Amino acid sequence: MQAHSSEARLSKVHRDHFERRISFEGCFNFRDVGGYGTVHGRHVRTQRLYRADGPHALSAADVGKLHGLRLATVVDLRTPREVSERGCYLAVLPNVVEHHLSMIDVLPDADTLPDWIDPSVVAAQYRGMLDGGRASIAEALQILSDPSAYPAVFHCSAGKDRTGVLAALLLGLLGVPDETIVADYALSAAAMEHLIGHYRRSYPDASERLSKVAPAMVAAHPEAMAELIAGIRRDYGGFEEYAESIGAGGAPAALGAALLD
Repeated sequence: MQAHSSEARLSKVHRDHFERRISFEGCFNFRDVGGYGTVHGRHVRTQRLYRADGPHALSAADVGKLHGLRLATVVDLRTPREVSERGCYLAVLPNVVEHHLSMIDVLPDADTLPDWIDPSVVAAQYRGMLDGGRASIAEALQILSDPSAYPAVFHCSAGKDRTGVLAALLLGLLGVPDETIVADYALSAAAMEHLIGHYRRSYPDASERLSKVAPAMVAAHPEAMAELIAGIRRDYGGFEEYAESIGAGGAPAALGAALLD
């Protein structure tokens, strides 16, 4: 019965993907974090918090749709180099407050990216982000604990890895079940296919390099996120204990007040 219940929950998350995904021409992994149920019988409010990739090639229609979200806050998890080379949402949303909180110092070397198809390798990298990016994560939790920060979006370049780690932490602190967090993470796989298509069109001379890293870019194996969550529970005791360890012990209650119905 438990296995059937888990499969039904995962299936529902995937069915809801098309409702929560916001379609843009120039970014590919922008979606609402709301709508998920918690273990306490509550639900994460919709149209309050979004997770996303970067503003790769926003069209005029995209900019209009972004303005329609009435965003107040952008939390950018990218490195300074990514921000300078790839632009930021602030360029088209001049009235938002944008916070640059790098979760990693440098991007992974391209030669190591093919290893990211192994869920255990990915989980280890994610754990490194949790441990090495403690200051940025604590600040992100502090920002999102303020009700005036909403609606808000947090993002990296692809919206899968750094964004996926912070999304898992936020959903976990809100009481969303582990299997739902895992399934939310896995939704990024389809979006990555669209992102790779964009790169192929934009950089036709780099097709050989893209072919080398594409499998790792697309990989959003549920096992990787499940392993990360298991490590948090094993080594910290749970999401709330992790937040406490980085000086953000008040985040669960504040996030709940801001984001739960």
